[in-house]
Amino acid sequence: MKHFTEKEFRCKCCGSLGTPQTLANIKALVDEVLDPAREKLGKPIVVNSGYRCPKHNLAVGGVKNSQHMAGEAADICCEDNMLLKQIIVENGKYDQLIEYPTFLHVSWKRYGPNRKQRLIKR
Repeated sequence: MKHFTEKEFRCKCCGSLGTPQTLANIKALVDEVLDPAREKLGKPIVVNSGYRCPKHNLAVGGVKNSQHMAGEAADICCEDNMLLKQIIVENGKYDQLIEYPTFLHVSWKRYGPNRKQRLIKR
């Protein structure tokens, strides 16, 4: 975790990072996806939402099996989200990349296949 801190990924309601496995998943997401994207972008990336405890996930309307609860996903933004999206796609390491109007949701799984699924939510 070169460009990010654990603090950025803490649950917004309780401050938790979940279990040791959840933290390991967060570190893998950062090492495989976010740090390489930050290196290529050359500018800061803001983590809007990282780990979510089940209570917080429910409160924000997250899906029942949200990858945020496993530490496998983050909602991120920067001054040019479309360039960031392009960089992540070109890197080729992501499970899911969802473009929202003001941020990107990106996930990475340490175990099992990563789907490389791209969606746009308006």
